[in-house]
Amino acid sequence: MNTTENSRREFIAAGLLAGLAAAGCTPKKNPFEPSDELVKASGEKVKLLSVDGEIIEVDKAFLKPVPDLPPVSNDVARKGIAGKKFVMVIDLSRCKSLKKCQSACNHMHHIHPGQNWIKVYPMQDADHTAPYWQPTTCMHCDEPPCVKVCPVDATFKRQDGIVLIDSDRCIGCRFCMAACPYSTRVFNWEDPGVPKEIAEKPYSCESSIPQKKGTVGKCDFCPDMVRKGGLPHCVSACPNGVFLFGDMLEDSVTNGSETFRFSDLIKDKAGYRLMEDLGTKPSVYYLPPVNRNFPFENKEESDTTITDKSKS
Repeated sequence: MNTTENSRREFIAAGLLAGLAAAGCTPKKNPFEPSDELVKASGEKVKLLSVDGEIIEVDKAFLKPVPDLPPVSNDVARKGIAGKKFVMVIDLSRCKSLKKCQSACNHMHHIHPGQNWIKVYPMQDADHTAPYWQPTTCMHCDEPPCVKVCPVDATFKRQDGIVLIDSDRCIGCRFCMAACPYSTRVFNWEDPGVPKEIAEKPYSCESSIPQKKGTVGKCDFCPDMVRKGGLPHCVSACPNGVFLFGDMLEDSVTNGSETFRFSDLIKDKAGYRLMEDLGTKPSVYYLPPVNRNFPFENKEESDTTITDKSKS
């Protein structure tokens, strides 16, 4: 290679560096690396999807939090998200009863200690079959009996299929609890004991915060997370991918790391809904506990009764 060619290459390289400097950029390999030298790598890696569609690993310390969207009005919250029909799929073959879903839900909704909006039941279909774990949430029915019996329109169904509770309207009559065949609602007999800054917030139907004494609470599908493109907390918290969430109109559900075509998943794995004969049309589907990922272990067996479906 001659001297002229070397000089030409050096000139181009210098020009590129000058262009980057003029644009306020630096030729860093990691676009998430902070300019503040005080920020040190934590060593904890998270996976992200790059703009090129590739999975990349980034140190958690380099990520900047995304500011929360302002809360929507009560009228907007009651209408829901247009053009959506949300659905959840629970894969019983993957559940190990770690209850990460339960603890995440309790933490994010500031639920009173001793209450759970997600219940994980030990189940057994027949005497000769192996037991399994069944997470149970609100079914967000298309024909919700709870909505029909509420005398003050406190519990309502949105156009996107999510069933919510407006605690500002709830009078604590508990008609909805009596009407729900899935026993997924709880009553706040006591003050939830939330921090002062949470208790002073105006109630939001989309976050279900703050819970109030004398009202009913339940799983809400985390519509505040869904509105900003996230997933319900139970979906994100489960390390085994038990919960999948998505839009039936888009025919897609995901657990954050895997995405499936909803219709194919239900058809190929014989998905079903609880108590379909009641005509409530739940929005929560179950995949049977076949080819299980984990053996059934019940560390609380002395305190828990296994439900035998064959005798119910």
